[in-house]
Amino acid sequence: MQILKIDDTAALTSLSQRHIHRLSKDGKFPKPIRLSPARIGWRQADVVAWLETRGEA
Repeated sequence: MQILKIDDTAALTSLSQRHIHRLSKDGKFPKPIRLSPARIGWRQADVVAWLETRGEA
């Protein structure tokens, strides 16, 4: 399992970091996982699956 940092997630999705956080908060993007008290990340498989569903919409 690969974990993406916010900048990697933004580059993969072409979304801004702020928009990713907003979508996650609203339940419209995969929730991040807590890696440490000061660090979060997204599972690459979850982000790729989300991107694939966007192509179907």
